Amino acid sequence: MSLPTRTAVAVLGVAAVSCALVGATASSAVAAPGNGKSALAGSVPSWAQAAHKVGASDKNTQVDFRVYINNRGGEAAAQLATAVSTPSNAQYGKFLTPAQYRARFAPTRADVDSVSAWLRSQGFKVGYVPDNHKYVEAAGSVAQASTAFGTSFSDYTVQGKTLRSNDTQLAVPNSLSAVQSVIGLDESAALLQHHATYQPPTGTRPGQPCSAYWAEKTISNTTVPGVTFPSSPTAFAPCGYAGTQLQGAYGVAGAIAAGNDGRGVTVAVIDAFASPTAAKDLATYSAAHGLPAPKLTERVAPGIYNHPTTRRFDPSGWAGEEQLDLEAVHTMAPGADIVYVGAPNNGQPLDAALNEVVDKRLADIVTNSYGWAGEALPPGYIKPQVDIQIQAAAEGISVFYSSGDAGDETNGVAGATPSPDFPASSPWVTAVGGTSMGVSRDNTRLFEVGWETGRSALVNGAWTMPPTYQYGGGGGTSRLFAQPPYQKGVVPASISTTQRVVPDVAALGDPSTGMAVGQTQTF
Repeated sequence: MSLPTRTAVAVLGVAAVSCALVGATASSAVAAPGNGKSALAGSVPSWAQAAHKVGASDKNTQVDFRVYINNRGGEAAAQLATAVSTPSNAQYGKFLTPAQYRARFAPTRADVDSVSAWLRSQGFKVGYVPDNHKYVEAAGSVAQASTAFGTSFSDYTVQGKTLRSNDTQLAVPNSLSAVQSVIGLDESAALLQHHATYQPPTGTRPGQPCSAYWAEKTISNTTVPGVTFPSSPTAFAPCGYAGTQLQGAYGVAGAIAAGNDGRGVTVAVIDAFASPTAAKDLATYSAAHGLPAPKLTERVAPGIYNHPTTRRFDPSGWAGEEQLDLEAVHTMAPGADIVYVGAPNNGQPLDAALNEVVDKRLADIVTNSYGWAGEALPPGYIKPQVDIQIQAAAEGISVFYSSGDAGDETNGVAGATPSPDFPASSPWVTAVGGTSMGVSRDNTRLFEVGWETGRSALVNGAWTMPPTYQYGGGGGTSRLFAQPPYQKGVVPASISTTQRVVPDVAALGDPSTGMAVGQTQTF
């Protein structure tokens, strides 16, 4: 079946994302709190405020977390990644292999061994360490974490959720000076969300009447008994664009027919969970819309604990996002190989999935349709992800993130602070925004505009006006990252002259004018 919804975007033919030095600081050791330990700056989430505290966390709760380790050479990796991604630089295009990157910049085995030994001495079970030595994974109880990191843990209310956080900054032994941050002890990861505005419930079909192409059905030629429609818009939403409609609208149908269809390129799609029908659904969808048989590989990043998902999205919601992403990539690059890398939940394992793709160079392009609603994250969450993005740029891997589907994240609330979403706001990735688009009967693009959807309700025979904001393409000016060189002189000064601006590019994202998605459902 097909559902109209937003599309994920993979842009082919890009050797490496343009890069800039990051304006955010790493979470690192600062003044010692005593007992031979140093605090990790910025390790308390901004949402863990006393006014929102509910009470002490259950000390018996099991936690899994990662201790991230700083790269060697300070900013040397970022400088190299910038050089190989800048056309005017003599090093442009001279990308490193994963082995070369590790040899020059990765944390040492001695750093890993020191961290692992200390974790074991505190009673934690030490788990997976990736080949680039970026982190050491461990598991234990809240009580063990409280003792080891010199803090207490409490539950706080945030965005309608009750989440655990350390009450004070985490502390580690002074001897572990290479430690960058600790991720997973607080539950900031529960605030991460996928960027599909439409999560299909059981047995959903496109709403009727809908159009096969833009304005096939309009108010003037279609009637619904008992309903009088507003004067605008006059066209009924498409049932969902697919196949040659999208290829024609973006002017790539001729190139694809001539063989420039993404062959020789591998695109990685990262999402949480893994739909058991994904491969079959992609094959069925491809046959139904005139696409060649897909070349799909599915894998799960190793060394990831399967911790509970009770405070996170249900896997069925992410299944729709997975299907959307796979079908969008295959539609626009039908010759490309696709590797789906699934995280066991939508917490920090998504970071591990990206690290797996980059450190093993499983793909040339990575597409991600998820992120945090804004940039209000502990620095310890941000710098480790940025480091992975820097490694990707150094290896010539292009990383794309959806810019979100909630505009500037103010949701119409007066006085709220506008913000783009992270990781899309990182200058080391390409942020992809959303548009609304009309496709003609002959598969040409009639119009494409920035996406913002309003909603009116029919109440006692009258439509509520003006429409209320429902959703729209994410973006804005970053408060974390300085303006990268590739935006200087490009972004209008009225928006920003000093800070990173999102998005970089945009494509069809509006679910009301969106892509058809095929997914197995139960009726």
